[in-house]
Amino acid sequence: MKSQPVFALAHLLGFDLMPRIRNWKGLTFYRPSRTTEYVHIDALFGEVGKNVIDWDLMKVAVSVQEGVISSSTLLKRLRSGSKKNATYVAFREVGRVIRTVQLLRYLCDPALRRRVTAATNKTEAFNGFSQWIGFGNRGVIADNDSVEQEKAMKFNALLTNAVIFHNALDIAEIVRQLLEEGWTIAPEDLAHISPYLTEHINRFGEYSTHELGIQPEAYDPKLDIDFTPLRDQDLTAAGLRQAA
Repeated sequence: MKSQPVFALAHLLGFDLMPRIRNWKGLTFYRPSRTTEYVHIDALFGEVGKNVIDWDLMKVAVSVQEGVISSSTLLKRLRSGSKKNATYVAFREVGRVIRTVQLLRYLCDPALRRRVTAATNKTEAFNGFSQWIGFGNRGVIADNDSVEQEKAMKFNALLTNAVIFHNALDIAEIVRQLLEEGWTIAPEDLAHISPYLTEHINRFGEYSTHELGIQPEAYDPKLDIDFTPLRDQDLTAAGLRQAA
């Protein structure tokens, strides 16, 4: 229930929220009207006449989209799940529409499910890598000071991204060497390489800081590989989603 307004907020911000849905059988599908019935999937929507969208509440969502309600006020109002909170209820109704559409797309599009799963796996891999980097005190932030907690989280994020950047540079250099040796490397091959590598890192070694003031050489981000096919696939998938 509480996730429904998030779907609405994402929609109004101009992007699709498409999380990996494992237990979709326990989710409710909503009808656009009480008289709407479907030939093959009507059972997903429950009893006819129920689980219907309240379209009158869309006026509130439109006012938000037009900027009548400020973002700070919106966030404060969305924190409350009270039925008296018109903003929350309106976002819940819009969210029901968006989530129902997303659920139907998710169920009928195997390629979309694979993409969502792949993206979710990448996020989980990043979180695991970040936890591996923040091994001090077993990753537990023991300080009760909110400022110190935020500092610890930001320092961990900074170090995590620095290591990822270093890994990406190493991967790019190895790819260049392989290309010079005559190997053929397709963009699809690189798409399966993860920058969350840990085998070459000794977390319990010496941490040298005497080189922090030395400016590194400019890195070369260019690879002599045509990534156009991957971009075309992304554009095609985006076009299919919009058409749906």
